[in-house]
Amino acid sequence: MHILITGAAGSGTSTLAAAVAEATQATCIETDDYFWLPSDPPYQHKRDVAERAAVLLHDIRSHQNTVVAGSLIDWGLELEHAFDLIVFLYIPTELRLARLKVREERRFGKADPAFLAWAAQYDAGTAEGRSLERHNLWLGTRKCEVLRLEGDLSPETRLQRVLTASAEK
Repeated sequence: MHILITGAAGSGTSTLAAAVAEATQATCIETDDYFWLPSDPPYQHKRDVAERAAVLLHDIRSHQNTVVAGSLIDWGLELEHAFDLIVFLYIPTELRLARLKVREERRFGKADPAFLAWAAQYDAGTAEGRSLERHNLWLGTRKCEVLRLEGDLSPETRLQRVLTASAEK
């Protein structure tokens, strides 16, 4: 079983992916580890699209069960159709931004205003990268089941819904 958990930055994809992976004894993978080249500080240089897709697809296929957290829109159809279940998380912008601010301050000692501004535009879709419109269009072309979890659901509720959907596969 290969599961993708996707949504806007700050929607909880990493947290849910880790919980699902632990509950199912699957390998947990973060798309950021493939999108960005290693650097110090991190998140400075993007990896080539074809390279990141090939490496991620190889890593997914190397494991019987994976849970991937993040967005991989336009990484290539072979990778994009490699999943048995896609979980889409959506929560209100204000909550996402508050979570992102705390996360960034914990990780880096401060929250980058440019990153928060980019994350804030997700619903409007005015900047390059992830947007609600792009996600919805992309989700509409997937061949596997898409489970939409909307609102500020508890981590336990989210986990149970994903486990139920994956058990039905």
